[in-house]
Amino acid sequence: MPLIPYEPFRNLENWKTSLDKFFNDPHGSFGFLSEFNNRIDVFENDHEVIAHCEIPGLEKKEDVHLHVDDQTLTIHGVVHRSNEIQEERLHRRERFAGKFQRSVTLPSPVSVEGTSATYKNGILEVRMPKMWKDSQKHIDVEFH
Repeated sequence: MPLIPYEPFRNLENWKTSLDKFFNDPHGSFGFLSEFNNRIDVFENDHEVIAHCEIPGLEKKEDVHLHVDDQTLTIHGVVHRSNEIQEERLHRRERFAGKFQRSVTLPSPVSVEGTSATYKNGILEVRMPKMWKDSQKHIDVEFH
């Protein structure tokens, strides 16, 4: 019988993978965490910082709120989703509603004055002019 050296952290990676699957499995107990893991792309040009955030299921502008504080963009709101699929003998209805919040650090300070937000086809686009002093304000979203 061969001797195997004792490695106390040998199973740590398996444990981490199992936890990741548990918390991100849409069919598991905590699947709601993955539902609102909204992807945000942040990029900049010479004049502005632009953020694109995937938020499918928004119905009206009151469902989403944006806040810029220093170099942080915070997006929070509520999503109401329903999807109905009907086949010959199969009828399935899926509904989901829940709150979400996401904050992202911006690459440079931005001005709230002149900031605009539009929502189209499940993508929220926020355009923020660059600035070199701190400001803070709520931003209205324009729906298309």
